[in-house]
Amino acid sequence: MIEGITFIIVEGVVEYLLPCSFQKLKDVESIIKIVDIDGRDQVRDFAEDMERMLGSKMKSVKFDYYNSMLVNTADEDGNFIELGGEFPLEKNKHFNNLPVNTQQSDVQVPTNVYNKDAYILNGIYWSEALNDVFMNNFQKDPTLTWQYFGSSSGFFRIYPGIKWTPDSNGVAAFDCRNRNWYIQAATSPKDIIIVVDISGSMKGLKMTIAKHTINTILDTLGENDFVNVIAYTDYVRYVEPCFKGTLVQADLDNREHFKVLVDELHVKGEGKVAKAMKESFKILNEGQGSLCNQAIMLITDGAMEDFKDVFEEFNWPDRRVRLFTYLIGREMTFADNTKWIACNNKGYYTHISTLADVQENVMEYLHVLSRPMVINHNHDIIWTEAYMDTVLFATKAQSLLLMTTVAMPVFSKKKETLSHGILLGVVGSDIPLLEVMKLAPRYRLGPHGYAFLITNNGYILAHPDLRPLYKEGKTLKPKPNYNSVDLAEVEWEDIDEILRTAMVKGEMGTLSLNVRASVDKAKRPLFLTNDYFYTTINDTPFSFGMVLTRGHGQLMFMGTVSVEEGKSPHSATTGHSLCLSSAPTYCETDIDPHHRKYSQLQAVIRYLQGKEPDLECDEVLLQQTLFDAVVTAPLESYWQAIMLNASGMEMGVETAFLGTRSGLIRLTRYTGIETRVAKKFLTPADKDNLFTVDHFPLWYRLAMENPPGRFIYYIPVEDKDNRDKTGTIPIIQGCGPSLSSMVEVHPYHPWLRSIPSLIPDRFELSWQCLLVSLYDYQGMCRSGHSHSSSARPLLSVSHVYQYFLTLKKSLFAETFVMSHKAKRTDALQPCDTEYPGFMLDNSIKETNSLLKCGRCQKMFVVQAVPDSNLVLMVVQADCDCSRQYSSITLEPKEVKYNASVKCNRMKSQKVRRRPKSCHAYHPKENAKDCGGASEISLSVALFLASLATSLALRRWT
Repeated sequence: MIEGITFIIVEGVVEYLLPCSFQKLKDVESIIKIVDIDGRDQVRDFAEDMERMLGSKMKSVKFDYYNSMLVNTADEDGNFIELGGEFPLEKNKHFNNLPVNTQQSDVQVPTNVYNKDAYILNGIYWSEALNDVFMNNFQKDPTLTWQYFGSSSGFFRIYPGIKWTPDSNGVAAFDCRNRNWYIQAATSPKDIIIVVDISGSMKGLKMTIAKHTINTILDTLGENDFVNVIAYTDYVRYVEPCFKGTLVQADLDNREHFKVLVDELHVKGEGKVAKAMKESFKILNEGQGSLCNQAIMLITDGAMEDFKDVFEEFNWPDRRVRLFTYLIGREMTFADNTKWIACNNKGYYTHISTLADVQENVMEYLHVLSRPMVINHNHDIIWTEAYMDTVLFATKAQSLLLMTTVAMPVFSKKKETLSHGILLGVVGSDIPLLEVMKLAPRYRLGPHGYAFLITNNGYILAHPDLRPLYKEGKTLKPKPNYNSVDLAEVEWEDIDEILRTAMVKGEMGTLSLNVRASVDKAKRPLFLTNDYFYTTINDTPFSFGMVLTRGHGQLMFMGTVSVEEGKSPHSATTGHSLCLSSAPTYCETDIDPHHRKYSQLQAVIRYLQGKEPDLECDEVLLQQTLFDAVVTAPLESYWQAIMLNASGMEMGVETAFLGTRSGLIRLTRYTGIETRVAKKFLTPADKDNLFTVDHFPLWYRLAMENPPGRFIYYIPVEDKDNRDKTGTIPIIQGCGPSLSSMVEVHPYHPWLRSIPSLIPDRFELSWQCLLVSLYDYQGMCRSGHSHSSSARPLLSVSHVYQYFLTLKKSLFAETFVMSHKAKRTDALQPCDTEYPGFMLDNSIKETNSLLKCGRCQKMFVVQAVPDSNLVLMVVQADCDCSRQYSSITLEPKEVKYNASVKCNRMKSQKVRRRPKSCHAYHPKENAKDCGGASEISLSVALFLASLATSLALRRWT
């Protein structure tokens, strides 16, 4: 071990000689090795791990009535109310510390469904068989989270059991049947044209019901579906003229856009639907969209015309396009005509007289579209796009708040009802994307490297630059379009979308791009060369990508320290100055409930000591951590010696610390918390400067892009009142630093005090700074337009539709309005923004110039401080330039698009990969069940037989 690497804060002013026991490379070759990272092999290995992990989740969906709203609820006499009962709940760390019952599932029934209905009670009784299935799944795979069964009748069985909390109005608005996982599993992709009557007869309550019906239909669509909305009187009017003659993807942005436009519809004129019908058929015959199920939804208060000629021309005899008709209002004069349209085109007729009727009647079309799949006995497994779990808002990185669901339909196989295609429900399980991305650990990718997942439509599932939340006041909220952010909007340097196209197509390959990256809340730009590696994940619609940055990202510094050395009293596993990041998973503590009480450091120590041999630990990460621990251990005694020295550390230095790629941190505080200026720095609350799930610390990333031996100073951008200056230097020199060490300097350090505070608000930057244009396609801007969000978390009904529903379909329901209707306020809306960044031109060491400011000239001299990123400025103070030069702002500015560009952007169809299966037709389908008939009842034996068959059907390996 060599003695004495010099630590210099600022050349010629203050210096600290740190006799660390780090060895030069040639002296330590026997215990280290530098490993080349093969991106192709690594991306394939990560993808295979994800494939195995996601495959194990698929197994969970193959598979005494407790009402989750009423459990543990007593009456005035202290007795449990009916359907309530005693239901033990305990907080469980695995389920985000929610009180749950892992021995029992329970049932949630929406307020608009009668919880004592015989059909509901029978279904709940039949589905009790799932209790054992759910428990066995959880025992076999302890990483599973929520498992559930959504019934076609509306009840929702969830494991583990929970206490369901209604919204502020006492309403349980959550209905599993309008959740994306239910709809995607129950039906194949669909192309929908919604045709709405806006003639004079539709005024008042009828139009309100019609608009609510359209919105409800839109909410049943997903990113694999396509849609358009046409209004008609005596002429055809596209709700969005930009979408004339075409279908657009039913992603969140487009659905919400349609809702805003539908809200602005007004009634007038006479209703003639024939032209609208012809226009709809022409669109569907163009060969656009999903090319699977096709349907026209006719919303009207009466159909007086004869459509036989239209159907003979466009739809008969194949009846490839289904027609669903919704008769609005109490008047039944035209009921027969409206029903005839549906029944002669393999659709379904419903009558909607009140707002309370809408939800149940709209859902009927899903059962019709599911018939071919049910008759074919196809249990297609589906995976959803990302959605939000609000429980994680305050606990995880923004990009990893999201979940995906794996789901599969359950249906009747009774021969006598086979042609009816009876869907019993959908069984599903949630997978936190955080758990998936842990399989591609950051330490394997380097400080600027990262991994990401996208869907078959190019939308992001997980990416470190995905920001699904925004702040309004002090409240964090999901962005309206948080789960429809396209890969091209994050990897925006891929101008030709080569990366996106290849990944969406499910290809495997590589791509290199020069990128403008940013750190420190987009305040500090970096120029990087990234190598992208990508592949598909089999049996899912997902593609996996990985980025390695040229230089240090291509290499990994490995040590060959034995476990015995790791147990040494002088290693990293002992000593008060050491801590391990909680972000990397050194040992998996969540599998065995007994291990959940350990921190990562405790788990590592117990594993190394042989006290917990059953712990699953990352051997590569442990080996790297042990090596870092052994070679950095002498720093602890050195820092202690400084504190015990009579003179001690010079005034102004608050903290000395060191971090490694493995997530190990050693630090010593030279001042107490009461006198420390940077009280937050390197505490759990300081997310930017600690190793977290989605990035290396800011100081580490800045040091990596700095030449070895040169100091980095930076001021945290948010600490405006108590700013701390921090000096950074890479310790190891060569191909790329593996260790970064820093000294935190008090703002009143003598050297810093010597810089005069004479910097003006604005000066000419062209001499030494490079202007870098950066773009953000996930911005939020103030807008006077209305916009509503359908972001709806699984376990919270606060983001579900907030409209009032009544149990009884009565006149009273007509007095209610939809409270989810958008209000016209100056609210934050999604937008694209551009903002400047500035980089220091290191080739210029010194310069001076004059600024003309009206009647005077301001002279300034600028000189680069050697071996640092600091610039010393001396500025003439007696000349005011504030009128000639405005302040430079780093605030983003909205990118405005003209009408033509905006239209093209909205209707542009990016490359996408269609789902493999499509069930749009079956010759044995009984299309006579087209509305107005009594439902077919099911038996206990039928359900149990179907459930057993479904659970035995698939065995994923």
